[in-house]
Amino acid sequence: VQLQAYGGGLVQPGGFLRLSCATSGFPYKHYTIGWFRQAPGKEREGVSCISSEDGSTLYKDSVRGRFTVSRDNAGNTWYLQMNNLEPEDTAVYYCATSWGYGLALTPRVYDEWGQGTQVTVSS
Repeated sequence: VQLQAYGGGLVQPGGFLRLSCATSGFPYKHYTIGWFRQAPGKEREGVSCISSEDGSTLYKDSVRGRFTVSRDNAGNTWYLQMNNLEPEDTAVYYCATSWGYGLALTPRVYDEWGQGTQVTVSS
């Protein structure tokens, strides 16, 4: 099982980025992909997640309406479109998968994690 998040970078407040999560080797057909972030000195927090089964989604309140999670047609790459970015969004972003828990933003229910990608929102 492999997950790799990429696409981070430096962006000005109000700007946008699209993160990607490349996945491979999944043993199950149905799972949840979650996006998480961790800022320096803070705990890792869930940002959004999406079900592979029906595409249903869940968002953290502070990003709802600004962030959108999606997948490509092949189902191997997942995206987090982040618009109207704020300095508070600065963090290392991770993607992860949960095999059977369903939609959740709690890190402990996720089974496999990828390496993170840095997102910095600053003028």
